[in-house]
Amino acid sequence: MELQRLDVFQVIADPSRRHMLQLLSKDSLTINSLAENFDMSRPAVSKHIKVLYNAGFISIQDIGRERHCILKQDGFKQLQEWLAYYDNFWGSKLQKLEALLNERSNKQ
Repeated sequence: MELQRLDVFQVIADPSRRHMLQLLSKDSLTINSLAENFDMSRPAVSKHIKVLYNAGFISIQDIGRERHCILKQDGFKQLQEWLAYYDNFWGSKLQKLEALLNERSNKQ
């Protein structure tokens, strides 16, 4: 069964997936080690891992007989681009407001 590809905001909307990303930001973990942090079935954890993998947030590397989840930058790039757009948007608006307020205070 193929999982539908979610956009990055749908991926991070789930609190369990956000917690997984947070755990993986400290160190790579095996799938079993990651699963130990959650009160859900192993198949449910695997489904979340697959979503994170498909969205480019993690890679999975086979080391010996274990599969390690490793944080990747790809999924975060889309988030950063979206946030950067609005950072620039609001930065521009605030600069215009500052210029307007300075102009008014200079007239007084």
